[in-house]
Amino acid sequence: MSENFNGNFTQQAPIPEDGIDAALDVLRSGRLHRYNLGPDEVGEVGLLEREFAAFTGARYALAVASGGYAMATALRALGVAPGEPVLTNAFTLAPVPGAIASVNAVPVFVGVTEDLTIDLDDLAAKAGAARVLMLSHMRGHMCDMDRLMEICDGAGITVIEDCAHTMGAAWNGVPSGRFGKIGCYSTQTYKHMNSGEGGFLVTDDDAVMARAILLSGSYMLYGRHGTVPPDAAFAEIKYTTPNVSGRMDHLRAAILRPQLRNLAQSCADWTARYRVIETGLRGTPGLRIIERPEAERFVGSSFQFLLLDWAAEKVEEVIARCARRGVELKWFGGAEPEGFTSRYDSWRYAPSAPMPASDRVLRGILDMRLPLTFSLEDCAMIARIIRSEVGSVFQAR
Repeated sequence: MSENFNGNFTQQAPIPEDGIDAALDVLRSGRLHRYNLGPDEVGEVGLLEREFAAFTGARYALAVASGGYAMATALRALGVAPGEPVLTNAFTLAPVPGAIASVNAVPVFVGVTEDLTIDLDDLAAKAGAARVLMLSHMRGHMCDMDRLMEICDGAGITVIEDCAHTMGAAWNGVPSGRFGKIGCYSTQTYKHMNSGEGGFLVTDDDAVMARAILLSGSYMLYGRHGTVPPDAAFAEIKYTTPNVSGRMDHLRAAILRPQLRNLAQSCADWTARYRVIETGLRGTPGLRIIERPEAERFVGSSFQFLLLDWAAEKVEEVIARCARRGVELKWFGGAEPEGFTSRYDSWRYAPSAPMPASDRVLRGILDMRLPLTFSLEDCAMIARIIRSEVGSVFQAR
């Protein structure tokens, strides 16, 4: 008799009790705004910024309203101008090119490999096309960051890292977000910490951080931030930098601080679940596992595999058969964007020439969330279901 899975792929773990208690303290105080502080009080947002800076090893951290806001602020802090080209991944989620378009810049897409990372050969070929790369570590897959930085440093390209899926990950021991000039993170519900919406921007650069703080709506109260550059960094730009309010509030910061303390354990728990799925699917006929490099310390909060060169109707059959057994797979190869599965050729505000090699990869990507509400036994069952249904369709092709 066939197994059926009854879990919920969108059900996240609850907020820790100490986070709930801290949030209630903020609510009882009535002081939710980031600058509503008592004498000599740092506040939840400032404390969170200090703690996140320490976690990443960055000099400065800015807690903000969303990961998308962090990316747009990073672009503004670097002085990206309207009409300016910005390199970014062809395989990413819509908020990444959306952040570029939000400052009226122009996304220039770089291809994706079968390892689901940015195509470094294509990046090298396009290196002269822009002075900024918005690098997306899409779905937690990190490329060879040493080679990427060699290409970008050689071409004078400033790197912004989108670490929405790699908070807690590293390459050769260097944390995600610490290779480029700026790292951007998300705390949206389906990321590694959950505040509904939220995010961070980190950097070691005084001038970048000063501009980011002013952009986030400091109202000249920049001294109240958790990590603050010297006053000299603000001396001239405070008169010319617009207020684009978006710094985080105390309520979300209170929820996040306990999660940050538990993040290393959460990351380990996600990756344990990922490894169970990986083991269960390895060797499935017609299915390609994404092999993780030794240099990469990844966080397995989602799982991707490839059905390369399968006909569209057969991929759809796999998705439908798995769905009937309770396993939700998302496909980046559909003719129309659905949910979050849009692609570079879906974003008509960012026209691009066809990329046949990348199109082949995108047509084969299947994607699945792995919430911490799943047990290891759940993950083993999910793998058995996918293996069975992929195998059945593959044999009948």
